[in-house]
Amino acid sequence: MPAARELLLDAAFTALVTRPWHGVRMVDVAAAAGVSRQTLYNEFGSKDGLARALVRREAETFLAGVEHALAAVPDTADAGDRCAAAALWTLRTARANPFVRAALTGCRGDRLPPAAAPSVPAPRAGREARPPRGTLSPGALVGRIRDSVAGAVGADAPGLPPDAVLRACEAAVRLTLSYVVAPGAPSDEEVAAEVAGLVRALLTRG
Repeated sequence: MPAARELLLDAAFTALVTRPWHGVRMVDVAAAAGVSRQTLYNEFGSKDGLARALVRREAETFLAGVEHALAAVPDTADAGDRCAAAALWTLRTARANPFVRAALTGCRGDRLPPAAAPSVPAPRAGREARPPRGTLSPGALVGRIRDSVAGAVGADAPGLPPDAVLRACEAAVRLTLSYVVAPGAPSDEEVAAEVAGLVRALLTRG
Protein backbone atom coordinates (compact mmCIF):
# COMPACT_ATOMS: atom_id res chain seq x y z
CA MET A 1 0.00 0.00 0.00
CA PRO A 2 1.38 3.46 -0.85
CA ALA A 3 2.67 5.54 2.03
CA ALA A 4 0.43 8.25 3.47
CA ARG A 5 2.50 10.94 1.74
CA GLU A 6 1.88 9.51 -1.73
CA LEU A 7 -1.80 8.93 -0.99
CA LEU A 8 -2.16 12.57 0.05
CA LEU A 9 -0.36 13.83 -3.05
CA ASP A 10 -2.57 11.64 -5.23
CA ALA A 11 -5.68 12.97 -3.48
CA ALA A 12 -4.59 16.58 -3.96
CA PHE A 13 -3.83 15.97 -7.64
CA THR A 14 -7.26 14.37 -8.15
CA ALA A 15 -9.01 17.24 -6.35
CA LEU A 16 -7.50 19.71 -8.82
CA VAL A 17 -9.25 17.96 -11.69
CA THR A 18 -12.59 19.34 -10.53
CA ARG A 19 -11.76 22.55 -8.64
CA PRO A 20 -9.12 25.29 -8.46
CA TRP A 21 -6.44 25.19 -5.79
CA HIS A 22 -8.12 27.84 -3.63
CA GLY A 23 -11.17 25.55 -3.49
CA VAL A 24 -9.20 22.50 -2.34
CA ARG A 25 -9.64 21.95 1.40
CA MET A 26 -7.08 20.13 3.49
CA VAL A 27 -9.80 18.22 5.32
CA ASP A 28 -11.13 16.90 1.99
CA VAL A 29 -7.65 15.88 0.81
CA ALA A 30 -7.06 13.99 4.06
CA ALA A 31 -10.45 12.26 3.84
CA ALA A 32 -9.87 11.23 0.22
CA ALA A 33 -6.50 9.77 1.18
CA GLY A 34 -8.03 7.91 4.12
CA VAL A 35 -5.83 9.59 6.75
CA SER A 36 -6.37 12.18 9.45
CA ARG A 37 -5.96 15.88 8.84
CA GLN A 38 -3.21 15.87 11.47
CA THR A 39 -1.29 13.32 9.38
CA LEU A 40 -1.55 15.67 6.41
CA TYR A 41 -0.15 18.57 8.44
CA ASN A 42 2.57 16.35 9.89
CA GLU A 43 3.68 15.46 6.36
CA PHE A 44 3.52 18.87 4.71
CA GLY A 45 3.17 21.48 7.42
CA SER A 46 0.67 23.62 5.51
CA LYS A 47 -1.33 23.86 2.31
CA ASP A 48 1.61 25.67 0.71
CA GLY A 49 3.87 22.80 1.73
CA LEU A 50 1.47 20.34 0.10
CA ALA A 51 1.49 22.43 -3.08
CA ARG A 52 5.29 22.55 -3.23
CA ALA A 53 5.55 18.80 -2.72
CA LEU A 54 2.95 18.11 -5.40
CA VAL A 55 4.65 20.32 -7.99
CA ARG A 56 8.04 18.80 -7.17
CA ARG A 57 6.73 15.23 -7.46
CA GLU A 58 5.20 15.89 -10.86
CA ALA A 59 8.36 17.62 -12.10
CA GLU A 60 10.60 14.79 -10.89
CA THR A 61 8.32 12.19 -12.45
CA PHE A 62 8.52 14.12 -15.71
CA LEU A 63 12.33 14.22 -15.56
CA ALA A 64 12.45 10.48 -14.92
CA GLY A 65 10.28 10.09 -18.01
CA VAL A 66 12.83 12.04 -20.06
CA GLU A 67 15.51 9.56 -18.96
CA HIS A 68 13.26 6.63 -19.85
CA ALA A 69 12.48 8.10 -23.29
CA LEU A 70 16.19 8.53 -23.99
CA ALA A 71 16.98 5.00 -22.84
CA ALA A 72 14.28 3.58 -25.13
CA VAL A 73 15.87 5.02 -28.29
CA PRO A 74 17.62 2.27 -30.34
CA ASP A 75 21.41 2.05 -30.19
CA THR A 76 21.58 2.84 -33.90
CA ALA A 77 19.97 6.26 -33.37
CA ASP A 78 21.86 9.52 -33.71
CA ALA A 79 21.86 12.73 -31.66
CA GLY A 80 18.87 14.09 -33.54
CA ASP A 81 16.82 10.99 -32.78
CA ARG A 82 17.60 11.23 -29.06
CA CYS A 83 16.66 14.90 -28.89
CA ALA A 84 13.47 14.11 -30.82
CA ALA A 85 12.54 11.42 -28.29
CA ALA A 86 12.97 13.86 -25.40
CA ALA A 87 10.97 16.48 -27.30
CA LEU A 88 8.11 14.07 -27.96
CA TRP A 89 7.92 13.06 -24.29
CA THR A 90 7.99 16.71 -23.21
CA LEU A 91 5.24 17.81 -25.58
CA ARG A 92 2.90 14.95 -24.71
CA THR A 93 3.46 15.18 -20.97
CA ALA A 94 3.09 18.96 -20.82
CA ARG A 95 -0.24 18.71 -22.65
CA ALA A 96 -1.56 15.98 -20.34
CA ASN A 97 -0.20 17.24 -17.01
CA PRO A 98 -0.91 20.87 -16.01
CA PHE A 99 1.72 20.72 -13.26
CA VAL A 100 4.44 19.80 -15.73
CA ARG A 101 3.31 22.53 -18.11
CA ALA A 102 3.36 25.06 -15.27
CA ALA A 103 6.79 23.92 -14.09
CA LEU A 104 8.24 24.21 -17.60
CA THR A 105 6.70 27.58 -18.45
CA GLY A 106 6.15 29.29 -15.12
CA CYS A 107 2.52 29.94 -16.17
CA ARG A 108 0.12 28.53 -13.58
CA GLY A 109 -3.23 30.11 -14.37
CA ASP A 110 -5.88 30.32 -11.67
CA ARG A 111 -6.45 26.60 -11.09
CA LEU A 112 -3.02 25.59 -9.85
CA PRO A 113 -1.22 26.51 -6.62
CA PRO A 114 0.65 29.81 -6.85
CA ALA A 115 4.39 29.61 -7.26
CA ALA A 116 6.16 29.33 -3.94
CA ALA A 117 7.99 32.44 -2.89
CA PRO A 118 10.54 31.29 -0.30
CA SER A 119 12.53 33.94 1.46
CA VAL A 120 16.02 34.40 0.01
CA PRO A 121 18.71 36.29 1.93
CA ALA A 122 19.73 39.55 0.30
CA PRO A 123 22.84 38.99 -1.84
CA ARG A 124 26.10 40.69 -1.05
CA ALA A 125 27.00 43.68 -3.16
CA GLY A 126 27.90 42.64 -6.68
CA ARG A 127 26.42 39.15 -6.34
CA GLU A 128 23.25 37.86 -7.96
CA ALA A 129 20.54 36.33 -5.78
CA ARG A 130 20.01 32.62 -6.46
CA PRO A 131 16.95 30.51 -5.77
CA PRO A 132 17.16 28.10 -2.83
CA ARG A 133 18.81 24.76 -3.51
CA GLY A 134 16.36 22.29 -4.98
CA THR A 135 14.07 24.92 -6.49
CA LEU A 136 12.72 23.59 -9.78
CA SER A 137 12.37 26.81 -11.75
CA PRO A 138 11.78 26.65 -15.53
CA GLY A 139 15.44 27.50 -16.04
CA ALA A 140 16.56 24.71 -13.73
CA LEU A 141 14.34 22.24 -15.57
CA VAL A 142 15.76 23.31 -18.93
CA GLY A 143 19.23 22.65 -17.56
CA ARG A 144 18.34 19.22 -16.25
CA ILE A 145 16.64 18.14 -19.48
CA ARG A 146 19.58 19.47 -21.52
CA ASP A 147 22.10 17.63 -19.35
CA SER A 148 20.16 14.37 -19.59
CA VAL A 149 19.96 14.59 -23.36
CA ALA A 150 23.59 15.70 -23.70
CA GLY A 151 24.70 12.79 -21.54
CA ALA A 152 22.89 10.32 -23.79
CA VAL A 153 24.20 11.96 -26.96
CA GLY A 154 27.76 12.16 -25.68
CA ALA A 155 27.76 8.54 -24.58
CA ASP A 156 26.78 7.43 -28.09
CA ALA A 157 29.08 9.83 -29.94
CA PRO A 158 32.15 10.46 -27.77
CA GLY A 159 33.91 12.13 -30.69
CA LEU A 160 31.56 15.12 -30.66
CA PRO A 161 32.85 18.27 -28.91
CA PRO A 162 31.14 18.48 -25.50
CA ASP A 163 30.45 22.21 -25.84
CA ALA A 164 28.79 21.70 -29.22
CA VAL A 165 26.65 18.88 -27.81
CA LEU A 166 25.49 21.05 -24.90
CA ARG A 167 24.62 23.96 -27.19
CA ALA A 168 22.72 21.73 -29.60
CA CYS A 169 20.80 20.01 -26.80
CA GLU A 170 19.87 23.30 -25.16
CA ALA A 171 18.64 24.65 -28.50
CA ALA A 172 16.55 21.49 -28.90
CA VAL A 173 15.00 21.88 -25.44
CA ARG A 174 14.21 25.55 -25.95
CA LEU A 175 12.66 24.89 -29.37
CA THR A 176 10.49 22.21 -27.79
CA LEU A 177 9.40 24.54 -24.98
CA SER A 178 8.40 27.20 -27.51
CA TYR A 179 5.70 24.77 -28.67
CA VAL A 180 4.70 24.05 -25.06
CA VAL A 181 4.23 27.78 -24.42
CA ALA A 182 2.52 28.51 -27.73
CA PRO A 183 1.19 25.33 -29.39
CA GLY A 184 1.08 25.57 -33.14
CA ALA A 185 -0.33 23.68 -36.09
CA PRO A 186 2.45 21.07 -36.37
CA SER A 187 1.82 17.71 -34.73
CA ASP A 188 4.06 16.48 -31.92
CA GLU A 189 5.81 14.19 -34.36
CA GLU A 190 6.45 17.07 -36.75
CA VAL A 191 7.90 19.20 -33.96
CA ALA A 192 10.13 16.29 -32.90
CA ALA A 193 11.36 15.96 -36.49
CA GLU A 194 12.09 19.70 -36.54
CA VAL A 195 14.07 19.32 -33.31
CA ALA A 196 16.05 16.41 -34.78
CA GLY A 197 16.88 18.42 -37.89
CA LEU A 198 18.05 21.39 -35.82
CA VAL A 199 20.36 19.22 -33.72
CA ARG A 200 21.87 17.48 -36.73
CA ALA A 201 22.52 20.82 -38.43
CA LEU A 202 24.15 22.32 -35.34
CA LEU A 203 26.37 19.30 -34.74
CA THR A 204 27.39 19.15 -38.40
CA ARG A 205 28.68 22.71 -38.10
CA GLY A 206 30.50 21.76 -34.89
